Amino acid sequence: MTSTKKSNGLPQHIAIIMDGNGRWARARMLPRYVGHREGVKAVKTIVKACRNKGIRALTLFAFSSENWRRPRDEVGLLMDLFIRTLKKEVEALHQNGIRVRFIGDRYAFPKDLREQITQAEDKTRANTAMDLVIAANYGGQWDITEALRVIARRVASGEIKPEDITPDMINCEIALADLPAPDLFIRTGGEQRVSNFLLWQLAYTELYFTDVLWPAFNEHALDEALESFANRQRRFGRTGDQAEQLKGA
Repeated sequence: MTSTKKSNGLPQHIAIIMDGNGRWARARMLPRYVGHREGVKAVKTIVKACRNKGIRALTLFAFSSENWRRPRDEVGLLMDLFIRTLKKEVEALHQNGIRVRFIGDRYAFPKDLREQITQAEDKTRANTAMDLVIAANYGGQWDITEALRVIARRVASGEIKPEDITPDMINCEIALADLPAPDLFIRTGGEQRVSNFLLWQLAYTELYFTDVLWPAFNEHALDEALESFANRQRRFGRTGDQAEQLKGA
């Protein structure tokens, strides 16, 4: 990230860690589940805002591979909320031309949730207005490991040699290979880390951290993040002058 300010317009792809549901609820002396429920409302607000602004892709970190460590009752409530939200919202997403996709190891989820995930993906597969990617039971290290396993099998079969392996080859096997890498990463809730989210894909992503807890993250808060992004110069290893020349080309 650089401090040089140049306008870059809107990002094509935004990735968000939606942090702070539990703290939002605790501050109001409410059960954590209420915070998660309010967090779903924030998701609807931000998906609609991104769709209306012409954002190409939105990736949301809904459930990490580490979240299984949470209390069993809370995990169960999250699974139930996940299922009910998919059933309720997929038709509206479809009508708005949004393609729903999931990344992560879905096989750890209950059967009914896996079925809802498949139905949502199948129903919206041909939509082109925006990609909504839900990272569920996802971890960046898992993602890279899975990609390397695919390539290792190609080496073992003699199809390729170890010296043939390139970053582009790995990139083709990683989740979201068909989408542009995230231009903007947002984390709500005040923490300043990426927490094993899209580790490969965030290599040159602009990072934005806010103290706003996720249930309170609204379109105004999104606009502040977009303004911050627009005032950054993205260099990708080049000098500032080179970046300006490429921008004007």
